[in-house]
Amino acid sequence: MFKFPQIGPAVLVTAAFIGPGTVITATMAGANYGFSLLWALAFSVFATIVLQEMAARLGVVTQQGLGENIRLACSNRLSKYLSVFIVVSAIVIGNAAYQGGNISGASLGLSHLFPETNSLGAMSIFPVVIGLVALSILGTGSYRIIEKSLIFLVGIMSIAFLASFFIIDFDWTDFAMGLFVPSLPTGATLTVIALIGTTVVPYNLFLHSASASKKWQKVEQLSEARKDLYFAIPLGGLISIAIVSTAASAFFGQQIQINSAADIAPSLEPIFGDLSAIFIAIGLFAAGISSAVTAPLAAAFALSGILNLNKELNSLSFKAIWFVILLLGVVISSLGYKPMAVIWFAQVANGILLPLIAIFLVWMMNSKGLGDQQNTGRQNILAGIVVAVTLVLSVRSLFSAFGLL
Repeated sequence: MFKFPQIGPAVLVTAAFIGPGTVITATMAGANYGFSLLWALAFSVFATIVLQEMAARLGVVTQQGLGENIRLACSNRLSKYLSVFIVVSAIVIGNAAYQGGNISGASLGLSHLFPETNSLGAMSIFPVVIGLVALSILGTGSYRIIEKSLIFLVGIMSIAFLASFFIIDFDWTDFAMGLFVPSLPTGATLTVIALIGTTVVPYNLFLHSASASKKWQKVEQLSEARKDLYFAIPLGGLISIAIVSTAASAFFGQQIQINSAADIAPSLEPIFGDLSAIFIAIGLFAAGISSAVTAPLAAAFALSGILNLNKELNSLSFKAIWFVILLLGVVISSLGYKPMAVIWFAQVANGILLPLIAIFLVWMMNSKGLGDQQNTGRQNILAGIVVAVTLVLSVRSLFSAFGLL
């Protein structure tokens, strides 16, 4: 008899990477290139599973998060200080930037669901409302409540985006070709990088390793962690594929200008009616608020580990970290900073952190201290492929951020 896997920490990972940034990137990919870049999302799901499986395994076996493992692995003072500086800088800058985008995205979803508030200047109030909702969830200090809240939001998000996907009518041959036959249309390189970069998120490695260590305390429970992973990550991939496909069907080949997530829902109304637009708006809100919870949570796990602070969710230092990240996100969203400026900072932080953390993770997973849970040759080959891609992604992201591409 079929049994659903025990849903757990991997859903936090899905909630984190399916945010407004993913919605925007996936929509632009579908609008500009149709179904031709779906293969990039398939690779992204593969890469995320490879890295997150190692992160979860590290957390369960060592009963410590990735931040603690980084600190303990750096034996001399110079390497320890350097690693602390890099991780702290990237986490604070990167998560604050992404948090601003998460809250802005959730606000845009609300503004479309309640259009009568737009004339009242509610867009300046919505970020505060979203921040208070995230604050109420994180402020419980209960991992179980946070996990269940995010499972609920991911459920809403899944229904919203997948419903829109099944409403549309498109050529399944084009869909299959785009998913299984890699191609690179002219000018699509940076979009491919964006699709991979918005899914393979370095902060999720900290989040998953720490949350897995809280969920499971025995090596024998690794099978449960993997079932959780193999359910939640492909679900996130399906959501991204649904967004690309919806945009490809609605916008590809048409003279419809899409500049941000705010343009997605209204642009769908003439084609699919109010129903699909409402689904997209609800999905955008759920994506924004779920990521608005996970970004501060990931920052708190990462910094608590690397700085050797109390990593209990109800501790003062842990709460102080996520509160600062949440507050910075609300401020960034409320003040209306230019989206490209926020993206620039996020690109730099992601470009610096992702390959370094991926390389460290592979190194740690070959430690003899893991016993029979260290990486096999096959796992190292798969991880090596992912690390190589993250290095290319890092270089291209940095070049793009500094205007060299």
